[in-house]
Amino acid sequence: MIAIYSLLYQQILGHFSDKTMTNHAKQLITFLTLALITLFVNAENNLKLLINQPQKISGQPIYIQIFKEENLLELYTEKSDGLLQKVRSYPICSYSGGLGPKKFQGDLKSPEGFYQVNNMQLNPNSRFYRAINLGFPNQYDKSKGYTGDFLMIHGACKSVGCYAMTDEIMDEIYQFAELALKNGQQAINIHIFPFKMTAENMAKHQYSSDIDFWQQLKPAYQYVEENNKIPLVTVERGRYLVRDIPAINSLPNTENKWLQNTYASIK
Repeated sequence: MIAIYSLLYQQILGHFSDKTMTNHAKQLITFLTLALITLFVNAENNLKLLINQPQKISGQPIYIQIFKEENLLELYTEKSDGLLQKVRSYPICSYSGGLGPKKFQGDLKSPEGFYQVNNMQLNPNSRFYRAINLGFPNQYDKSKGYTGDFLMIHGACKSVGCYAMTDEIMDEIYQFAELALKNGQQAINIHIFPFKMTAENMAKHQYSSDIDFWQQLKPAYQYVEENNKIPLVTVERGRYLVRDIPAINSLPNTENKWLQNTYASIK
């Protein structure tokens, strides 16, 4: 459509070769033409917004994936049949420490792995606008002796070990989480990956010192891609084990009890 408006503008300019037209008249016609094109463009954009209006926050159970390398947080709702529907893809404003899991307090790393969030981990009055505490360390982290606390998804667009979003985006993520938990979801699964775990990306990072850890995460990524459901994840002998069965996202799940993370008071 922009090309059509540009052509219209050029055609109008072509009539300005008429030597009988004063400069004032030419300027007036140019101004009115540009104003009309702007009006058309705005109307077209508003129509697109009405047609492609995003899904409202309904209070359905949700599931979150984070991809560090892509700077991406993807939010899904879970339908009554357990199938996931991606409803938002948000840019991550900031995270720290590069790829790889968080191992100790002060390494400035943002965590990777599988976490669950309940209502006690939400803070609407954080000094980082709004905050969702990830619950680091979970059972896996503790089995490795990893240390750290106050690791969150939050606003304010700055991070030391957290995943920082703009306040506007964080407000929407927080609303999704708060309504889902109020409507009966017991815990929100948050799966944090170093990158989208495609064969190409795994090959690109095959010589990383973290490749064994990432191989433990990859089956969860694949399960969601192939089944459009959340996998059941447990910890056995200090390793993540992704079961080939779906987790129960909206109800208490005793097999997922290990994910009842230990978390400090939320900042």
